[in-house]
Amino acid sequence: MPQLQDFRTGKPAFYPDQAIYAEYACARLGLRFSERDGGTGLLFAVASGTKEICFGGGRCSYYPQNNATAASLATDKYLANALLERAGVATLGGRYFFLHDRHRALRPPGHERNDALDYLAAQGGHAFAKPLTGSRGDFARPIESAAALASYLDDVARYYDSVLIQPYASGHEYRVFVVDGEALYTARKLPPAVIGDGVRSLRELLHEHDRALRDRGLSGASGDDPSLDHVPAAGERRDIAGRMNLSVGGAMVMEEAGAPAIAGARAATRALGLRLGAVDLFVDPDARDDVRVIEVNSNPAIRFLESCGRDDLIVAIWRHSLTAAGLL
Repeated sequence: MPQLQDFRTGKPAFYPDQAIYAEYACARLGLRFSERDGGTGLLFAVASGTKEICFGGGRCSYYPQNNATAASLATDKYLANALLERAGVATLGGRYFFLHDRHRALRPPGHERNDALDYLAAQGGHAFAKPLTGSRGDFARPIESAAALASYLDDVARYYDSVLIQPYASGHEYRVFVVDGEALYTARKLPPAVIGDGVRSLRELLHEHDRALRDRGLSGASGDDPSLDHVPAAGERRDIAGRMNLSVGGAMVMEEAGAPAIAGARAATRALGLRLGAVDLFVDPDARDDVRVIEVNSNPAIRFLESCGRDDLIVAIWRHSLTAAGLL
């Protein structure tokens, strides 16, 4: 049988993971895979004997079992939270704020930059912010002061129109991958880190880490904290607080999230009308039934499954998608 790594051979670095997984699944499932964009993997087709479906990369959805309404609602973190709370699913809450004056006449009051500063003050000057429709952990970071928020909003405004600011929360972070109301797998999310060399300061190590992120179109994590001048010992690990996405250097390990987390994830996808979704949650390590949804991903990446050798789950996910598309 073909090996997953065989499908990576000769592919350029920018080639999308999901195109590789689709080609691999097609070989396992007896379907035809064909590229439609000169070998970029950004546009490809899957065909059976009588039908062909095209898939697109980037922000295009790889999951035809999710209807467009459900998928788009999930991408707006505030609207998704409103639906979850209506369904009785605990979330982190928060409010949204716009970063530009255009369209101001089309929106209600209370969502401008000055309102964001007032909201931060109401949270005791400590909160967590991220783009309202962002992904891959881009510009998701803790905010520690009014000055930090003002600087953050200036940075984000170059790329996004709005942000969601939430009360700061913590706990063990899990991802529950749900398909048709059942948990396919659960995984613990771990933060990215830098490793000391006994020579460079934390600031220098973070600068190198951030440069690699920016090369991939993501925001960095560096700040102006004086503690960043500390030089970690060789081999010393320093976690980078905040986001835990794989795209920013975080990690995931297969680990049971617990029945309350699975129940919360199932309820979240049901509330949004998703047949397939990856739900990120905080679980209180001292009270496992205290679960809060961070966000719901309607177009989740699955590279983690390749990294941990679960090719069978990759095929299972694509089998479900291709069956929903009428190809199996």
